[in-house]
Amino acid sequence: MSNIIFFGPPGAGKGTQAKLISHFLNISHLSTGDILRKKLLEKDTLANELKIIMSSGNLVSDDILNKIVSSRLNSEATNGFILDGYPRTLKQSEFLNNYLLETSCKINFIFNIQINFDTLKNRILKRSSEESRDDDNINVIETRYNEYLNSTQKVSNFYKEQYSNIFYEIDGSLQIEEITHKIKQILKKT
Repeated sequence: MSNIIFFGPPGAGKGTQAKLISHFLNISHLSTGDILRKKLLEKDTLANELKIIMSSGNLVSDDILNKIVSSRLNSEATNGFILDGYPRTLKQSEFLNNYLLETSCKINFIFNIQINFDTLKNRILKRSSEESRDDDNINVIETRYNEYLNSTQKVSNFYKEQYSNIFYEIDGSLQIEEITHKIKQILKKT
């Protein structure tokens, strides 16, 4: 059983790699982006609130995400899981660390996919045209990237300092297969 966190800016390939690795290890892929997009389809008050937040590129509140993630972890923790898009803030990482302590779980691997902004921007715009995602336009990309630099990068740096023995930097400019191969090699070594 493995519990894994994927970090990296939006469009770095976290979701793609998380899906591939979840199939490889046969564990759940908990993508906050996917969970939130499903919630948007429910057409209730929270869905309307989320639509406004997400279409502007802003992040959903810590409290909302913590509730969503903890309820999913409760059902997945015994089999292993991959967190993709969580934690994004120091408050979320505190919540996750407390949750892990309370449930006697631990994170086994942390992968940080790094990529420069120009490569990332081109990748997201391509994804937008292929998947017709409303949250993939240039203004939203810049807002999400700045949010990443101002909050999530601090979280990944915290994990890098605190968990250096399980923290791995991955070059996100490589081809998908090359990135997957590198991650699998790390998983097999330990």
